Amino acid sequence: MQRAMRWTLSICLIAGCAPWGQAQLQEQTKQLAHDIFKQLVEINTTDSVGNVSTAAEALAQRLRDGGFAEGDLKVAGPNERKKNLVARFRGTGKRKPILFIGHLDVVEALRSDWTTDPFEFIEKDGYFYGRGTEDMKEADAILVANFIRLKREGYLPDRDLILALTADEEGGSSNGVDWLLREHREWIDGEYCINLDAGEFEKDKDKRLLAGIQASEKVYVDFQFESLNPGGHSSVPSPDNAIYHLAGALSRLQSFSFPTKINEITRNYFERNAAMTTGQISADMKAVAKQPPDPAAVQRLSAVPYYNSLLRTTCVATMLSGGHAPNALPQTARANVNCRIFPGEDPEEVHKTLERVANDPKVRISVVPQLTPDGKVVPVVPVPPSPLLPEVTQAMEKVLKSVWPGVPLVATMSTGATDGRYTRIAGIPTYGISCMFFDKNDNRAHGKDERVGVQDFYDGVDFNYKLMKELSSPR
Repeated sequence: MQRAMRWTLSICLIAGCAPWGQAQLQEQTKQLAHDIFKQLVEINTTDSVGNVSTAAEALAQRLRDGGFAEGDLKVAGPNERKKNLVARFRGTGKRKPILFIGHLDVVEALRSDWTTDPFEFIEKDGYFYGRGTEDMKEADAILVANFIRLKREGYLPDRDLILALTADEEGGSSNGVDWLLREHREWIDGEYCINLDAGEFEKDKDKRLLAGIQASEKVYVDFQFESLNPGGHSSVPSPDNAIYHLAGALSRLQSFSFPTKINEITRNYFERNAAMTTGQISADMKAVAKQPPDPAAVQRLSAVPYYNSLLRTTCVATMLSGGHAPNALPQTARANVNCRIFPGEDPEEVHKTLERVANDPKVRISVVPQLTPDGKVVPVVPVPPSPLLPEVTQAMEKVLKSVWPGVPLVATMSTGATDGRYTRIAGIPTYGISCMFFDKNDNRAHGKDERVGVQDFYDGVDFNYKLMKELSSPR
């Protein structure tokens, strides 16, 4: 049987039967992507007890077996558990490289919370289950499988394609993208970056709604609100109370909204979504997208938490502590206030605004420092939005039209944060493109029974392959 298949393949290659060969290679890539996906999910890469280096080494071996030279593979990081994988697919060098990124770590998952073992790859009812199936080992598997497919095809791009799969996006102190940019920027420097951890492709059950391209994200900053007091015996109370001072400041914050901000990305988002909705919301989206935006429309949309987060910087109290004994006046009261700062806005201005809003000299507000593995404070800096490069948007439009005709491309801004913030700060324009559809009403990332549709995963393999070629084929 195998001999007959080899003979048929030889005849087909001589006769120029490219479609048959491509179809076979596509099926092989699907199986390879499945196997890599399963392997990754079953490697625990949590910060507590997992090991990202094990996953990085496993994928490096996959790439070696797929034909990549040892010199084009790097596995390195700040410590033995947090190593990153960088692979380079060499092209002609006519154009500057493209960087593709994804993270290998996952959030914690307790077996007692799940109906299946979170670190066992299970297929049932049309879904793949396991920690990381949505965020984001499915994308890591897609990237590695397609790098191998392109290598097996003998593809020669007109630019290098760089793959970086990294540690500590979800937490921990050894963020891989940050480490690579600081220690080995030459390994990952590119004209722009494609991040599969953003730019959601949304569907509602079986209806595909839109393909997102994330070109902007907010800046994550924690502030500590703290009130200190000499305290005393609770039988002799005074209005000068640390808890009351803190509560007053937080109450004023609750009633405050930061000014409206709209950039190229959010304007595109509201314009495109207006065409997909009806009634007052559609009219308000159109009015918000105008220059200047209509204040009444802004007010109405701001009543929806998601739209509000797209329209401005937001700060919200997330943790609270105070007092030391039930029969003593509090000597300390503290709150953590988490801010998601609009792209381009100065974090120090946000700090000053919080002080004005708190309006109490007995409430001190300070930035909660983020530290590097060696204990240095990471400076908080603005994250610029990435311009909507025609090269990228036109490639996306072309591939979408060929794969899913009629699905609109929508520019988005993440209200959360991804590793794209590091590349944007470093001056590398970054575009979140997830390449696969997720149901907007069934988001299980970071949650129990995380899953991705089987067909959505395989569709993502195909879409990513076509996008890679569209961005790097000789012109």
